Amino acid sequence: MKFDLKTWAGIGLATGAALLASPAFAQDAAPTLDTGDTAWMLTSTVLVLMMTIPGLALFYGGMVRKKNVIATVAQSFVITCLCTVLWVVAGYSLAFTTAGNAGLNQFVGGLDKAFLAGVGVDSLSGTIPESVFLTFQMTFAIITPALIAGAFAERMKFSSLLLFIGLWSLLVYAPITHAVWGGGIMADWGVLDFAGGTVVHINAGVAGLVCAIFLGPRKGLGTENMAPNNLVLTMIGASLLWVGWFGFNAGSAVASNGLAGMAMINTQLATAAAALVWMTIEWVQRKKPGMLGLASGAVAGLVAITPAAGFVNPQGALIIGLAGGAAAYAGSVWLKRLLKYDDSLDAFGVHGVAGIVGALLTGVLADTAVNSGGEGANLMTQVYGVGATIIYTAVATTIILWVVKLLTGGLRVSEEGEVEGLDMALHGEALH
Repeated sequence: MKFDLKTWAGIGLATGAALLASPAFAQDAAPTLDTGDTAWMLTSTVLVLMMTIPGLALFYGGMVRKKNVIATVAQSFVITCLCTVLWVVAGYSLAFTTAGNAGLNQFVGGLDKAFLAGVGVDSLSGTIPESVFLTFQMTFAIITPALIAGAFAERMKFSSLLLFIGLWSLLVYAPITHAVWGGGIMADWGVLDFAGGTVVHINAGVAGLVCAIFLGPRKGLGTENMAPNNLVLTMIGASLLWVGWFGFNAGSAVASNGLAGMAMINTQLATAAAALVWMTIEWVQRKKPGMLGLASGAVAGLVAITPAAGFVNPQGALIIGLAGGAAAYAGSVWLKRLLKYDDSLDAFGVHGVAGIVGALLTGVLADTAVNSGGEGANLMTQVYGVGATIIYTAVATTIILWVVKLLTGGLRVSEEGEVEGLDMALHGEALH
């Protein structure tokens, strides 16, 4: 065969094209923006923000007594505002940057991007703008402390709430996020957490339990009627949480792809299964199925599947939903009754317990056919991650509560204010 200049040029072009398509070259190539991924992540960010306002606000607002509704929804709203500012000032940097110190960087990031330094229009995080990634993560930083408020509902001062949430966000949420998702120590261990089993739910649930014990029970618990004021609001709030959770879990694929689709069906399936389990247990126990139980069971399923959504197949999701619903019922009803703590709206019973179950089962049920990142998954690694989160969160939350108590002259409203209701005592407003 005769090779002329034209032939050699053709060979060169073909070789160049092959090199450009090769995995080695792709690894070296600079990331480029993908409009499809970006559109999905913008949508997911809105969905997750909707989970807190109005979702969680209505979910919690419907479960408290009428005299505390405004104070309860105000907590979710002000936490959204406060955590947004703190995330921009320091939270994002502490969670997702390096500290410049190999030892310290195992536990917390640095301040390289405080006040979003260096984040510009053209800054990318993978295939999406960094501004979109950090805002998506901001919505996680908002809902996590907002969940804690359910444990101490109807009894904490507004000033104490603001200081506690501010300190907790920077000293507990940011370090745990860094340890799991920011390249820290739990990431090195191989702990799997697709969308926030440890970072969000165990973290918030354990902090809620500590708060409930530290503050003590509500005045009149066990002697006064503390039934929810409006279960329709609670149902609407739970429904908004359910819909928003697709952004939470499927959005954690950080791409518009098959993994996001798998996380979506897993989320739907586990949620439905958990709601049916809670309803069935309650039906047997109380002889009637309740709307509150259905809503609580659904949220338990959402929580349980969160760490596993992008690691398991639908069969695994069904198992996690069934186990999460049953465990959360036990934590919210039997465990609370046995240990006599006042977790007002079951922040620990649902988020802590179901989060632990989901995180542990992720290590057992992870399927590499769904996500190759699950290779090497095992129960003991997940146990270490769950244990480390529980210990750090419990100790740090206790210390923060002591500091806030000293600085604000006490965490609780006065007895008179609690009897009158937090709406009037703290905000001078009331439902009519």
